[in-house]
Amino acid sequence: MPKPEQRQQKRDPMEHVGEPKLPRRALDLSALVAEAGGRHRTATEFVEATLRTAILTGRLAGGTPLRQEDLAAAFGVSRMPIREAMRQLEAQALIDFVPHKGALVTEISASDAADIYAIRLALEPAVFERSIPHLTDADFARADHLIAEMDAETDPARMGDLNRRFHMTLYGAAARPKLIALTETHLASFDRYLRFQLAAKGRSHLSQTDHREMLDAARRGDAEGAIKTLRQHIETAANTIAEFFTGEG
Repeated sequence: MPKPEQRQQKRDPMEHVGEPKLPRRALDLSALVAEAGGRHRTATEFVEATLRTAILTGRLAGGTPLRQEDLAAAFGVSRMPIREAMRQLEAQALIDFVPHKGALVTEISASDAADIYAIRLALEPAVFERSIPHLTDADFARADHLIAEMDAETDPARMGDLNRRFHMTLYGAAARPKLIALTETHLASFDRYLRFQLAAKGRSHLSQTDHREMLDAARRGDAEGAIKTLRQHIETAANTIAEFFTGEG
């Protein structure tokens, strides 16, 4: 058994030894800090809001490393609010924690987003159409409950999970196990785009109206109406994220 002095000091899992330092251009946050309007909130909220703005406006490009020590110095705060802000940004799919590299600004592109939505349009109407005739009152009640949970939820990471569960509740009676599994896999991939969209555009762009219309049509056995609403739902989300990328150049 190693002697006490030989034991390695427990490290923060969010901090990586030897991770690359933040480029000097990314460390110049003075303009962003000034635009944030001063520290009229907690240190964590101040850091999170400023970094979120920098990421969503492209001032911190995808792949930029974020080192806690450098950020703490730039913001003039301890590392505790930096760690908490970075956890919140990860929940919004704005940064990723990569093994051997540490925290990086997430790389989400217009072309990758277009692929994800194209896959959703190909898979989900097909599985939904097969599921509708076999949905039960218990399925409808579960979907209703998930809509209510989404209405009350504020955590973007939790919102993505609830959204996936809602859709899979409506698709799960399709009696096509491989198709269902493939659809769920791609919905899980979509989760980071949903969280990114919530960070960029706000909750108003998550259409609960579409969710309710899909559910009501499925409950009536109106497969054509339910699938039409689903297609509009996915296309609207695809257009929203495409417009965001167009606006950001």
